[in-house]
Amino acid sequence: MTAGVLVTVVVVLAGLTWAKWVPYVGKAFAAARTHQWKGSDILTVGGVQAGDAPTWHAATTFFHAYVAAIWPALVVALLVSACVQALVPRSWLPRLLNRQHVVSSAVTGGVASMPSMMCACCSAPVAVTMRRGGVNLAAAVAYWLGNPLLNPAVLVFLACVAPWQWTVTRALVGAGTVVGGAALVSLVAGRREAPLPPKMDAAALQATADEPPAAVRFVKALLRLCLVLLPEYLVMVMVIGAGRGWLLTLIDPMHRSLLVVVVAALLGTLMVIPTAGEIPILQGLALLGVSSGVLGALLITLPAVSLPGIAMVARSFGWRATCATAVVVMAAGLVGALFLTVI
Repeated sequence: MTAGVLVTVVVVLAGLTWAKWVPYVGKAFAAARTHQWKGSDILTVGGVQAGDAPTWHAATTFFHAYVAAIWPALVVALLVSACVQALVPRSWLPRLLNRQHVVSSAVTGGVASMPSMMCACCSAPVAVTMRRGGVNLAAAVAYWLGNPLLNPAVLVFLACVAPWQWTVTRALVGAGTVVGGAALVSLVAGRREAPLPPKMDAAALQATADEPPAAVRFVKALLRLCLVLLPEYLVMVMVIGAGRGWLLTLIDPMHRSLLVVVVAALLGTLMVIPTAGEIPILQGLALLGVSSGVLGALLITLPAVSLPGIAMVARSFGWRATCATAVVVMAAGLVGALFLTVI
């Protein structure tokens, strides 16, 4: 057991250092030095513009750009998830994250999410593993939402290249969404806090001893994750990429009605973007004269969840909890719209 835990810790630290921490330190220094964001708007990759009909070219160019941006984090997420399933005792994660009350569980899950700094889709396999391992719904949802919304690197990027109001809105509304939203989802879904797993008796210890070797369990867990989660995820990314021209037409910079803000919150909840991908999108929309309400809604909803991420977590979270999470994110987007408008 100890060896398995040590291997998992090494995979987590090495993987995050390679995929997240080192690259983001470099990006943070560059943003602080130039006060400019060098990333491009992924929604317009391939020359797609608002009003363009769905095409294979739009789907494939978006797919290639998105996968190129997120594949290191996705690889790390799959490896970490497989390690947790195969090498870490089942009782450890619940004992670490489950708390007496939903709010304290949500806080724990949100805090645990901040070092990994993944996008919604890359953190989804880890959230699925947490649920399968006995972590309660509040902590798992908070972990899933906290990765993109409470990402310390993105907050630093925003502080360096965007108006200070964007950073404040993201930090305050994001924290409220992660903690309050996860607690609310748990209550709406009707899931009581899971009790701590009992200590293993002699029969349970014997059953554990009869399990296949750790390497075999790891390979099986990794294959299961790849075969079950990845296909639907990649198909959803293609679908969104194909239809992004039509989606862009729904956010009209010439209109500043409440309906446009609601539509922006809905679209932001469904769209899939890489980590920090919202920054060039929002900067481009701001140059077009889009209202602060639309920008505030997208600032929260674009990174928080996505249609592919929803598809990945639905079976483990349950459709009721998954839909409740999406609605909470949309509502948080409206709060972000109001907050950014008034400050």
